[in-house]
Amino acid sequence: MYKILTPLCALALATTAHAQNLDTKSAADLVAQAKQEAKVTVYAFTSRIGRVEKAFEAAYPGIDMVTFDMSSTEQIARIKSEAQAGLPGADVIYISDAPVVLTELLTQNLIIPYVPPRVAGELADQYKAPLLAQRLSTKVLMYNEEAHPNGSPVTNLWDLTKPEWKGRVIMVDPLQRGDYLDLMTEIVLKSDEMATAYATAFGKPIELTEGHENAGQQFISDLFANDLVLVGSTDDVNKAIGAKGQQNPPIGFSSYSDRRDNEDEGWALQVANDVQPSNGIVFPAFIALNAKQPNPAAARLAVDFLMGDDSETGGEGFKPFYVAGDWATRSDIKPHPDAIQLADFKGWQMAPAETAKIRADVADFILTLQ
Repeated sequence: MYKILTPLCALALATTAHAQNLDTKSAADLVAQAKQEAKVTVYAFTSRIGRVEKAFEAAYPGIDMVTFDMSSTEQIARIKSEAQAGLPGADVIYISDAPVVLTELLTQNLIIPYVPPRVAGELADQYKAPLLAQRLSTKVLMYNEEAHPNGSPVTNLWDLTKPEWKGRVIMVDPLQRGDYLDLMTEIVLKSDEMATAYATAFGKPIELTEGHENAGQQFISDLFANDLVLVGSTDDVNKAIGAKGQQNPPIGFSSYSDRRDNEDEGWALQVANDVQPSNGIVFPAFIALNAKQPNPAAARLAVDFLMGDDSETGGEGFKPFYVAGDWATRSDIKPHPDAIQLADFKGWQMAPAETAKIRADVADFILTLQ
């Protein structure tokens, strides 16, 4: 028995088929339709998207890239509210916070994957599915190298709970920013390693105090008890740690790639890599499409551009991210010469599905400490 399609259903099927057809097209083949659309809107969790906007519009005159710089936490809330209200929203979503993105936005079909055919062969499977990962980023321990020219003043995460660092450890409130909550969650997930590191730092096995189930929880609790300073933005962290001329600067968690601003901002940020058991987390920066992108050809063209050109540094589209502290997922982009190589970096690489399982519990635990 045949089912008669309503005009709306027929339109939906046609739109889906058209989008699937666009998925196989090269950037050159997308340009004509993208110029007819004349616009592409991008939500991004980094201010560097402004530089991408200028480069994209120079490469594709006649296509207006409209960008919005907002945290992944803000993006997630906005994408959900726009979908609920039936608003078009962005075409392209550039976002971190993998545990929420994968378990909520993707599973609820609010975003969809797209991998430009041009770069598919240069990406490992883990960077193509379930979503396209453009690069790997960090939330790791940073210090002021002007004040500490011989290297990091701490060699163990547990050092941050000692009296000499009381009130001098700073980070963004993990209940306000998902990537910092992911960091705290990873510390709990790596409780066995944290217990071993405790024995190294204090010369005795860890003894959990009442209300703590593991070494990760104990560390977070002890860190807060040592007057952890919580601020509203990563910029606040970077200024506090990195400002030159300080005799006794704080230490804290930020992005390794923020060292790129040292010269412009007068900072002396440096990553504390040789820290037991880890200096923080390494996580993917995803690029996805709005499930109902208003400008489908321009959206795919923008994703292709963000993945970089065929040069060894990725060209203008990838230039803002070709810095020490970001690692391209494309195997044919040469590692940045000033960067610690990923294989030598001490950050834990997140397993988003595992993080998602206990993330809410970690947030509830942190709430009891504030």
